[in-house]
Amino acid sequence: MRRRSFLTTAATVGSAACLNQNALFAAEKTKLKKGATILFQGDSITDAGRNKKNPVANEKLGRGYPNHAAKLLHAAHPDLDLQIHNRGISGNKVPDLDRRWQKDCIDLQPDILSILIGVNDIWHQLNGRYDGTAGTYRDGFTALLERTRKSLPSVTIVICEPFVLMSGTVKQNKAKWFPEFDTRREYAKQVSDKAGATWVPFQTMFDQAVASGTEPSALAGDGVHPTQDGHALMAKTWREVVGV
Repeated sequence: MRRRSFLTTAATVGSAACLNQNALFAAEKTKLKKGATILFQGDSITDAGRNKKNPVANEKLGRGYPNHAAKLLHAAHPDLDLQIHNRGISGNKVPDLDRRWQKDCIDLQPDILSILIGVNDIWHQLNGRYDGTAGTYRDGFTALLERTRKSLPSVTIVICEPFVLMSGTVKQNKAKWFPEFDTRREYAKQVSDKAGATWVPFQTMFDQAVASGTEPSALAGDGVHPTQDGHALMAKTWREVVGV
């Protein structure tokens, strides 16, 4: 990914958490055309209660980072009439994205496609509801992006790093989550690099916030699903890294 500078803006969560400007990078500024379509895809972290009965651009985008990002983008580009969609679905794994990809991605013809997927691919495995391995995640994700590039050759793909925080169920079951989860995060980065995508390092972002004094539970109570502070930090970081 081409990068223009270190992030220079401190991201505040709670009282004093800020990002280490040496840890995250901003991409080359992305030029948005009038009417550009931006699509957020993923699982419950992206879904966050969005409208699934009759989803349309810019309406009822949920309580999560896509809604926070949409507000920031509309405020920054009021004349561009950006068409922002949230098509995240709670519980989704990579195979679930693949099954609905034509309708919920290709048909929307996004100019920017952002994907956050991976936590359910391990969580459901730990719960005995899925038998996919880390390799299954890597190979399925790779195939999904190859399919996307063939159908949408000019799309800007943004891959968001899967993350967990040391609180709630993750803290209680740390021995089960790790090092398996770290392997999947590494695979997500490999998939992103292979696809020439922009990488948004959410785990690094949260780790920096915690290192700066923010309690993990203030960012994600169960270790997986962000609080409103967590979602706001994600949206801010997403916009800075993507360069919009």
